[in-house]
Amino acid sequence: MENILEIQSLNKSFKDFSLKDVSFKLPYGYIMGLIGPNGAGKTTIIKLIMNLLLKDSGDITVFDRDHQKHEAYVKSRIGFVYDQPPFPPTLKLDKIRKIIAPFYDAWDEAKFLELMERFELPLKRKFQKLSQGMKMKFALVIALSHNADLIIMDEPTSGIDPVFRRELLGILLELIQNEQKSILFSTHITSDLDRVADYITYIRKGEIAISTTKQELIENWGIVKTSESRLSDFRGGIYLGHRKNEFGCEILTSDKQAAGQNLTGEETIASATLEDIMFLMHEGKAGA
Repeated sequence: MENILEIQSLNKSFKDFSLKDVSFKLPYGYIMGLIGPNGAGKTTIIKLIMNLLLKDSGDITVFDRDHQKHEAYVKSRIGFVYDQPPFPPTLKLDKIRKIIAPFYDAWDEAKFLELMERFELPLKRKFQKLSQGMKMKFALVIALSHNADLIIMDEPTSGIDPVFRRELLGILLELIQNEQKSILFSTHITSDLDRVADYITYIRKGEIAISTTKQELIENWGIVKTSESRLSDFRGGIYLGHRKNEFGCEILTSDKQAAGQNLTGEETIASATLEDIMFLMHEGKAGA
């Protein structure tokens, strides 16, 4: 069993949006960044994995088991961190812990208390009295305290301060060191994924545009800086989008080496960042 999560030909239709034939795999011991613009389908995918929405068709396998037939087992091994943690607002943190802990056979009280102290979270404070960053910290503490093997996080760094963002990313890297745990991490903050992600899955308008290793993107994808008049010379299989600016045109390519053979003396090519890729494929008239 190589993959902790496998999604194959997943479909879900709403009145004004459809998720179409989504497929990707997350191996054990890695972090996957799930990126895409608002409304692209990131949260829908996460809710389908968690069986909070019912799929129309397709397969979702977690820990080599069907996510619906073995829902209790699958969820007992997943730590789920929402963008807006859904804990009762008027309850104190220690009361929330007492309610949640019995649901998990692998609950680790010592780890819970250690993480609460590490994140400077007050047990006797009501959840509604926490800042957004502290709410996310508490959600993460709950996820980590039952020794989850798959952590699924929906925009976990949104609204938290840069200091804790860095600490959080460090914790995620620590988590996968035993090579048996993995993380699916939805975010708009691509710089976070530059630091920690091993795989990148980019969804656009309900369809997967990219699902590959970050290393492949770094090594092969690039930005050609050229004039608008040369745009047609770069169209083809390796052309994935462009944008115009006051200096000319920037073209996204999936093959820096091939594109480099077509350069003139004044043109340049550089590696593409995740932000470049997401922007150009969404806004830049992408032709993938």
